[in-house]
Amino acid sequence: MGWNSWNKFACNVDEKLIREVADALVASGLRDAGYTYLNLDDCWQGERDAQGFIQPDAKRFPSGMKALADYVHGKGLKFGIYSDAGSQTCGGRPGSRGYEFQDAQQYAAWGVDYLKYDWCNTEGLKAEGAYKTITAALRKAGRPMVLSICEWGSDEPWKWGPAVGQLWRTTGDIYNCFDCTKNNGSWKAFGTMQIMDKQAQLRPYAGPGHWNDPDMLEVGNGMSASEDRAHFTMWCMMAAPLILGNDLRQMSEATKATLTNREVLAIDQDPLGVQGYRYAAKDSLETWLKPLAGGKWAVAFLNRSHRPQPMRFDWQATPITDELSKATLDARQTTYRLRNPWAGQAAGTTKKPFAATVPAHDVVVLMLSK
Repeated sequence: MGWNSWNKFACNVDEKLIREVADALVASGLRDAGYTYLNLDDCWQGERDAQGFIQPDAKRFPSGMKALADYVHGKGLKFGIYSDAGSQTCGGRPGSRGYEFQDAQQYAAWGVDYLKYDWCNTEGLKAEGAYKTITAALRKAGRPMVLSICEWGSDEPWKWGPAVGQLWRTTGDIYNCFDCTKNNGSWKAFGTMQIMDKQAQLRPYAGPGHWNDPDMLEVGNGMSASEDRAHFTMWCMMAAPLILGNDLRQMSEATKATLTNREVLAIDQDPLGVQGYRYAAKDSLETWLKPLAGGKWAVAFLNRSHRPQPMRFDWQATPITDELSKATLDARQTTYRLRNPWAGQAAGTTKKPFAATVPAHDVVVLMLSK
């Protein structure tokens, strides 16, 4: 859980912005809700020195990276940085190819806690080998760092990622649209629903310490409040890393309420670490299930359509078993209490069918406990 500069600011980053975001993470209550990583994305780099060590852009970061990391740490946060496996980053700055061990040493000296490692300008490289190289370099540098494998899912990183890093991107870039695709010519960006659909076969690869990463959150970046709520909910149902991408300095109360709902966050952060799955779908209304620790379940009813959808779910109709986790939801044998975490109130029990109207581009969520 944390924040990254790319979705909102792209290359327009400097130390003043990062310090202000650190302040906002604390003042908004986001840090205390669990968002502890402040990750600086592309375009911080300047040139390499005579020995080959990467230096920050002196105009944007005149105080240097060590001072910036110290400021972030002083706020009770962790500091993340960005590089690329190729010769240049996606923004045209120096990449780490051929300098992996020097870069890892530099990051460790600065006090970096998290590295997002991208895949632009990697002509001739094999992804698994390239990421194993930076992993070896980080270990050699001697400072524990999270490695975020940002390879876009091209080389199936979920198959080799658990031995290499802690999370791996499963798709191309997200953008702030609920249900659409943006063609950028040589590459496409995907709306939240398109990203979500691409995770369907990947849940066996996720678990504590090694996560499928469906990209950073677009909550607060221009979608409606209901779309933000649905986007956030489904990332929590998928046990996804929650990396914010909005301007925390100018955040609405509605956005803050969405991002800090502790009951919904608990679905994402559940210690069982099982990624949720689509149980049923009919007429753009989907039912998603996520087994939780202690025999609990999270259930989300997602309405992808442009009109409100009535729904009814009969808990008694049939027992549900998740083949991956072997967890069973059998309301005929056990009565579960229902709670709506977005409404913050009880919603009956599984003795009776649950009925509701799900608004357009929105969700109704239930927590089931014995």
